[in-house]
Amino acid sequence: MIRTVFGGALSAILLSGCGGSPKSAPIEEGNKIPNVIFIVADDLGYGDISCYGAKRIQTPNVDRLAKQGLRFTDAHAVAATSTPSRYALFTGHYSWRRDDTGIAAGNAGMVIRPEQTTIADLFKTAGHATGAIGKWHLGLGDQTGTQDWNGVVEPGPRDLGFDYSYLMAATGDRVPCVWMENQKVANYDLSAPIEVSYEKPFPGEPLGKDHPELLTKLKPSPNHGHDQAIVNGISRIGYMKGGGKALWQDEYIADSIAAKATRFIDQHKSEPFFLYVGTNDIHVPRFPNPKFAGKSGMGYRGDAILQFDWTVGEILDALDKAGISDQTLVILTSDNGPVVDDGYADQAVALLGDHQPWGHFRGGKYSSFEAGTRVPFIVSWPGQVKPGVSDALFSHIDLFASMAKLAQVEYDGQAGIDSQDFLQTLLGNETKGREYVIEAAGSLAVSDGEWKYIAPSDGPAYNKLTNTELGNSKEEQLYCLKEDPGEQVNVAHQYPDKVKAFQAILEREKQAGYKESWKR
Repeated sequence: MIRTVFGGALSAILLSGCGGSPKSAPIEEGNKIPNVIFIVADDLGYGDISCYGAKRIQTPNVDRLAKQGLRFTDAHAVAATSTPSRYALFTGHYSWRRDDTGIAAGNAGMVIRPEQTTIADLFKTAGHATGAIGKWHLGLGDQTGTQDWNGVVEPGPRDLGFDYSYLMAATGDRVPCVWMENQKVANYDLSAPIEVSYEKPFPGEPLGKDHPELLTKLKPSPNHGHDQAIVNGISRIGYMKGGGKALWQDEYIADSIAAKATRFIDQHKSEPFFLYVGTNDIHVPRFPNPKFAGKSGMGYRGDAILQFDWTVGEILDALDKAGISDQTLVILTSDNGPVVDDGYADQAVALLGDHQPWGHFRGGKYSSFEAGTRVPFIVSWPGQVKPGVSDALFSHIDLFASMAKLAQVEYDGQAGIDSQDFLQTLLGNETKGREYVIEAAGSLAVSDGEWKYIAPSDGPAYNKLTNTELGNSKEEQLYCLKEDPGEQVNVAHQYPDKVKAFQAILEREKQAGYKESWKR
């Protein structure tokens, strides 16, 4: 049995069973558990927001959150892409322990299995209402390609601890382009039943690669592959038929997310709640609301950052209006690092200017270099979190155990086995962080905050389409981050003992825990 021991380290032992069941621990008198909101941006870089150093763009609402809370400088997503990053955040399990947690297809089965315990399960056990709104990218249904998009898609978020869900069926650039509310297509149009395929097109349905004249809002970048089904004047990945009135309009995606999030807050203002809000703005295709279009001077990507900041403001204003700001812990972060051109001709590269989405780091989304996983991370709880800046080394993997401590819920079995409790660090009461973080992209990397090791990989060193240095090399890589945060000088040959020490960490981590792929 594994059980969290509050105030101590979290032990992890290889067990034969699957999943763990959370259970409530006695709540200390006067120790009220707060509401909790996770705001997880998509493809937002460390240098994309003004409180992290951006000059060409201002994000006053994110800055407002940072001013009243704790801004982390060395926080990391577990992976440099969306699906494995979110999987680890919700479960406390390293995504690289499984072989089925890569970037989920638009019709992927649910990556997190109902047998697993999630952060939502923890809060539900504590008596919180739970909701998930926005970008999901963790699959729906039991098996890839078997979803009934015209009925109820099961399993889904309610099998993972969420009472309410309003989620993109896939991602913005993949079909089906519809919202799923409580695992059914929202605003379902009986006259336009939905069919989805990732194998072959539907006869009579135009494709972006064949009909560029129909791409009235955005055209794909050459060779990126976003040239199949056309929805809302934008071509996507995959093939789709039907949808009718249920199809979303990209320029109103942020409005839908903000409206559903603020409504959830208002509905549950008299009871404790946990709310996950996954924004889509900065992920392609970027087509912001007219009130933001052209406002940044940096093209649609810059406009999308302004739109994201507006969403944050709507959530903070809703908390103020409900009178529960002081009762709510808000965590804002990103699922991975930035990418500028990720498939659409939206002038993001041409108008980037001197803006550096990656900050002073190297790489970006998809990369083993630091900008792949070092992300903005802000924690706010007025009156409880000490405002300031924290240099503590932190990983999304530790949100599971930290939230369990906050929710005063114990768990056993294999739940959250890679997660450690750093609640006091999140609250600003301690400066201690992780001994090391593990980052996953084309290879595995380990950082202790001062040094960074990237394991050898046969993958390509550079992605020409996205203009990203991927960090893959057949050689051992070691960088002194304190002196060389841009990872320009590989010092592996000068410090063989440090290389061996990091190798030992990776080997130990690979042997720990479990490697279970639920067959579907």
